[in-house]
Amino acid sequence: MLETGKTARKSRTSHAQVVDELGRAIVAGTYPVGSILPGDAELAQRFKVSRTVLRETMKTLAAKGMIVAKARVGTRVTEKNLWNMFDSEIIAWHFDSGVTEEFLLQLYDIRLAFEPFAAGLVAERANAEDIEHLRALATEMAAPGHTSDSLALADLHFHLAIADASHNPFMRTLGSLIEAALVGMFRISTPPSQNGFSDIADTHMRIVEAIVAGDVDGARKAMEIVIIDGRDHVRDAYAAMSKASA
Repeated sequence: MLETGKTARKSRTSHAQVVDELGRAIVAGTYPVGSILPGDAELAQRFKVSRTVLRETMKTLAAKGMIVAKARVGTRVTEKNLWNMFDSEIIAWHFDSGVTEEFLLQLYDIRLAFEPFAAGLVAERANAEDIEHLRALATEMAAPGHTSDSLALADLHFHLAIADASHNPFMRTLGSLIEAALVGMFRISTPPSQNGFSDIADTHMRIVEAIVAGDVDGARKAMEIVIIDGRDHVRDAYAAMSKASA
């Protein structure tokens, strides 16, 4: 999932590579909020790219809300509350620099705000094909031999399918947030047979059953339970890590 982006970077254009390197450096704090980036000549020399490539890079980072250019001042790193946190690259850069408990819990806040409502929409709008697909994805979670990675992928497919089946295109834009939250949870947890994820198929199938019944409130509640359970796993994992390092 998020890891595939790292592999893809090797084949990116010069523009994309410079965006990636500068973006990661800003998120990591190499260029702190409020600081002025090095001048164009220095950056062009450092990255071995033309001024044209560098200008396009700055436009891309500015569009993400991460920098702002001011005449006679330079290009400044903006406050984090101006960054587009729905941007998949910004999320990936946070994982590259070491994702924190606070960051993951903030992702779960957003999931709780949107996904239960999306599940309710699916209960209202799903067609037979949508329901068959969701049931198959929930069943796949119960397949034997899952690793943390394969279960995370199955989980992701289910939640993205919910977003699609809501038949609201805005819901699908949450995909990168859903992916990041799930990847983060499974990364910091032990294999599913040991960490209480064994009932994950059942909790997701309850969402499907509510959708089949056209139970809007039931679908919302079932989705809320799934997300809260994931959030609790994040908290428990960080608490265990803190205890182990004490």
